[in-house]
This record gives sequence, structure tokens and C-alpha cells, in this order.
Amino acid sequence: MKDAIRQVAAKVPLDLEEIDVDSSAPLKERFGDEVPVLFIDGRKAFKYKVTAKELGKRVSRGRLWTRLAVKRGA
Repeated sequence: MKDAIRQVAAKVPLDLEEIDVDSSAPLKERFGDEVPVLFIDGRKAFKYKVTAKELGKRVSRGRLWTRLAVKRGA
């Protein structure tokens, strides 16, 4: 997932926040083993994996700036 994000970030402006689910009991309870999970502009977009092509299509839909949040486990 990180490789796909890096590839897309080289072409499209992204604001990336990476969150360790295991560091927060509420997040760990909410996401459990459903990590990594990628949120785009606050909405769950992908879980487990994503290709650069899929991510590129998703973030280029008319936006000048996209905020990504990756929630990952240890």
C-alpha cells in the first residue's frame, strides 16, 4: 500500500497521515485485523491493498488536494 501511495504522491499533491491502530484501544477495537486501511478525505477507500493505478484514479477525480489517512497495525 505504501508503495502505491508513494507512486501517486509523486504525481498528485497528497496530505498523508499514518496512524498506528495498535497504539489506540478504540482504534484497535474498531479496525481489529482490518489493517492496513486507507481513508481518502475521511471515507474508507481501500483495505489490505491498493495499486497505484486504482489509487490514482480515485484521487484524481476533480480534486486539487487529497487527504489520505493510512491506519496500520504493528
